[in-house]
Amino acid sequence: MLCEDVLEDLSAFLDDELDPVRSREIQHHLDGCVACAEAFGQMKDLAGRLRSEAPYHRAPDSLRARVSQAAWKDASRSRVAGQLVAARGWLGAAAAIVAVVGGAWFFTSLQRQERLGSMEREVVSSHIRSLMASHLTDIASTDQHTVKPWFNGKLDFSPPVPELSTSGYPLIGGRLDYLRGRPVAALVYQHRKHWINVFIWPDEEAADSETPPRTQKGYHVILETHGGMAYWIVSDLNSEELSAFARLLVTGR
Repeated sequence: MLCEDVLEDLSAFLDDELDPVRSREIQHHLDGCVACAEAFGQMKDLAGRLRSEAPYHRAPDSLRARVSQAAWKDASRSRVAGQLVAARGWLGAAAAIVAVVGGAWFFTSLQRQERLGSMEREVVSSHIRSLMASHLTDIASTDQHTVKPWFNGKLDFSPPVPELSTSGYPLIGGRLDYLRGRPVAALVYQHRKHWINVFIWPDEEAADSETPPRTQKGYHVILETHGGMAYWIVSDLNSEELSAFARLLVTGR
C-alpha cells in the first residue's frame, strides 16, 4: 500500500468510516511507517482538541469534497520523503475551517456572556433595592397557597412557588418586580439571616441548565432554566448553600 493512498483515507480511518478490510490494511501500514503514523497522530490530536474546545458543525458536502481533493493532490505530489508535508497541508486546511467556525462560535459566546453579565447586574440591583427600601414583599406569607394565587391577574404566567421550609429555606413572600421592561415574579426566601431573591419569568426556548454561581457587587448570582422558566437567584449566602438552594428550588432535591 502506497503512503499517498493511506493519507487519502486517514480521515475516514480516524472516524471509523472504512470497511474492516481497508481498516486493517491501513493499520498494518501505520504499524510499519513512521511518517504516516506521525501524520495520523497529529490528526488524532487535532480531532481531540476540536471535540474538547469547539462545538461540532458538520461542513457542507461540497466543502468536505474540496478539502479531501486538496489533501489528495498534496499527497500525490510527493512520495515517502514528502508524506509528512502533505499531511500537514491537510491539517492546515482543516485548521483553517475550524478557525472560521471557532471564530463565529467565540463571537456568539462573547455576545451571550455580555447579555448574561448585563442581566446579572440588573437582578443584583433589584435585590439591593428591595433590601434598601425595606420592600422585600408585596405579599408577606410563608404559605405557598397564599403567595401563588396573589400573582393571578398581575402576570401573564403562573410562577411556581415551591415550599422549602423543611430544607431550611422558608418562604417569606413575593412581590412584583420589573426587569428588562417586563413584570416578573420575585419570590423571597430566607436561610438563617440571609435573604434570597428569586426572579422568575418564562423562557420556553431555553434548555434545562444551571450556571455556576457568579459574583456581582459582593452577591452571588445563579441562573437556572427549568421547565420553560428562567430563575435568577441572588443572595449574599455562600455559593455552596445557594447552589443547594437552587437545585431544591427547581428540582425539589
